[in-house]
Order: sequence, then C-alpha cells, then structure tokens
Amino acid sequence: MSAPIDFNVEQIDALTMSGNAAVSARDLMSPYVWRGREGQYEMLVRAVPKVGETGDTGTIWHATSSDGLSFAASGQPVLSPGPGPDDIGGCEDPTPVFADDGSVIIYYTGVDATRSHGEMLYATGPAIDRLTKRGVAMPNTPSQGNIKEATVDRTKSGCWRLFYEFARNEASLVGVAESAGVAGPWSDPDQPFAPRLDGWDSWHLSTGPLLTTDKDRPVMFYNGATHDARWRIGWIAFDAEYTKVTARCIEPLITPPPALERSATDIAFAASVVIVGDQIWLYYSLADTHLYRAVIRQS
Repeated sequence: MSAPIDFNVEQIDALTMSGNAAVSARDLMSPYVWRGREGQYEMLVRAVPKVGETGDTGTIWHATSSDGLSFAASGQPVLSPGPGPDDIGGCEDPTPVFADDGSVIIYYTGVDATRSHGEMLYATGPAIDRLTKRGVAMPNTPSQGNIKEATVDRTKSGCWRLFYEFARNEASLVGVAESAGVAGPWSDPDQPFAPRLDGWDSWHLSTGPLLTTDKDRPVMFYNGATHDARWRIGWIAFDAEYTKVTARCIEPLITPPPALERSATDIAFAASVVIVGDQIWLYYSLADTHLYRAVIRQS
C-alpha cells in the first residue's frame, strides 16, 4: 500500500513581467513555467485585455527569468489570433511539450470570431519563436464541447496521456485521452474524476499541472469550483497509467484571498509546476489578472 501524501503551502510570491506596451498594458493568466536549457526560467503566458476593454481573448507571449519571479517578455507574441477562423478570436491556455532535440509542440485554445466557441489547437516548431499552426489537436464532440486546457504526460509504459477540460450541461469537466505519440491522434477519451457534490469542487473541474517526480503515483494540481464559479486549487493522485484515483485532497490547497465585494472575480487557477531542489513551485493566476508562485512541500 502506498504511503499517505499531503501538500502544504510554505510561501506565496507575486510574479512581475516587463515588456513593451503590447503586453504590459494587458492582464496576465495561464503562466506555464519551465527550466530552460541554460538553467534560466522560461514562461508562456496569456495576455488578455483589461476588464472593460475590447479585443481578442488573448495572445501568447514568451518570457524569461533568472529567479523564476521577475520575467522579461519577448518583443512580440509567439501565437496571435488568425489568420484562420479557428483562433481568429484569441489564443489561450498554452502548454508546451519539448522533444530531446529542442523542438516543441504547443497545445493551446483557439477561440473563433464569436468569442463563444473554442477548440484545442496545436502548433509545432524548432523553437518557441518559430512556430507553425497545425490546426485542431482534439475536436469537440456532441457530448464534449469547448475542449481546452491541455495537460500532457508520458507514462511509465511509454503511452502518452492528454488531460483536457470540456463543457457539458453547463459545467466544466475533465477528460483524458491517450496516444502512442505526443502529437496524437488522441483516442479513447474517458472522465478520470468527477465533481464531489458536497465539496469545494462540487460543479466545475479543470485540468492543472502534473507532479511526476514519482511516476508510480503522479499528482495533478487541479482546479475546481462551485456552481457560481468560485475556483480553488486542489490535488489528486493517480496510479502509474492514470487508470484510477489513489488519493484526493479534502480541502483546497490554494484559495484566493477574501474579496472586498461578493461580486468580485473569485478565481485561483493552477497552470504549471517546476521542481527546484526539494521544493515544488506551483505557478497560478488570481482573478484572471495577476500571476503568483506558491512554494509547496510534500509531506
């Protein structure tokens, strides 16, 4: 029997990002951070118009940092809306997967011209700043709409798993599909876990980053919410092939600080994990506007 696990937040720090007016004038969310080949921290992040402003639903930028907290953005986005119809409304939720030769696949959400319909798309390239859009990675179906928020892992057996968020019956839920290769095609979709009717995650679920230091028991820091979309971050553990849940938190790991008004955006949303020594750095956004890093210990 596996030993019990739990996680505790030891420290929370705000991220900063400098850049030109095209990115610094926007709010930031979906921070996907990783360690680059030169040891620096790199990030893909979604930049969105501030509340009350109009325009696309997001552009995706690349940024770098020496300490994992203060980032400098590139001169232009690595993924922008259009020219095709699949993402003419916006580019959201970047998830990069790197090959040994440094080439990259980026899964992202493309929003159409109506700003109400999304598809999981992907782009490939020899580097982050040299990408070619490839189209739909996993199509919507009559029972699973607005597929987005990819989380990708290769299991001990060598099979690839793609977790994703989808919409059904006015709820966001989590699915998982499998493939022999990192670029798909993805098949055999399943629902790996469900909302808990009496919990903080009673209605909505969304994918989060995976902690895979123990490949026999990978852990996802997932996002869950009540019917009124008050999102928190929790964790859930799986067996090695993601066929069953082996443990799940009772209370959320990260909750937004109290808002001054009940009507304020009440969202904490996990995006990526970086291992630094014996620490787990969990990157997330608050209120769809600001970026944070939580230092987490496993117990």
